[in-house]
Amino acid sequence: MEELISRIANAAGVDPELAQKAVGIILDFLNKEGPADQMQQVMAALPGASDLLAERAGAEAGGGGLLGAIGGMMGGGGGAMAALGELTSSGLSMGEVQSVTKELVSYAKEKAGDDVVDDVISNIPGLSQII
Repeated sequence: MEELISRIANAAGVDPELAQKAVGIILDFLNKEGPADQMQQVMAALPGASDLLAERAGAEAGGGGLLGAIGGMMGGGGGAMAALGELTSSGLSMGEVQSVTKELVSYAKEKAGDDVVDDVISNIPGLSQII
C-alpha cells in the first residue's frame, strides 16, 4: 500500500496522508458499487487495501455527521456523487481527484490485471466517462 500511496501522492502533488484518505474513499466506493467477484480480486492484489477499508469502516462507524446521516437515509453511500463529494471535501481539487483516480486505476491494472479492473469500471454506471 505504501508504494501505491507514494505514487499517487507524487502523481497528484498531494501529501501522502491525503493520498491515503483518497484511496480509501475510492476503494470503499468501488467495493460497494462494483461486482463482488472482481472487487475481491482487486482487493487481494492490493496489499493493505483490506486494512485500509477496515480502518475507514471503523472511522465511519464512529460518526459520519450530517452527510453520513443523509446518505444512510438514502439507502447507502450515495454512489459516485457521494464519493466525489467526499474526495473534494477532503481537500482535493477536481484535477487532483482525476490524477488520484487515474493513478489508482493504473496501479490496480498492474497488480490485478486489465480485464478485472475494466470489468469493475464497466459495471458501475457512468464511471467509465469519469476515468
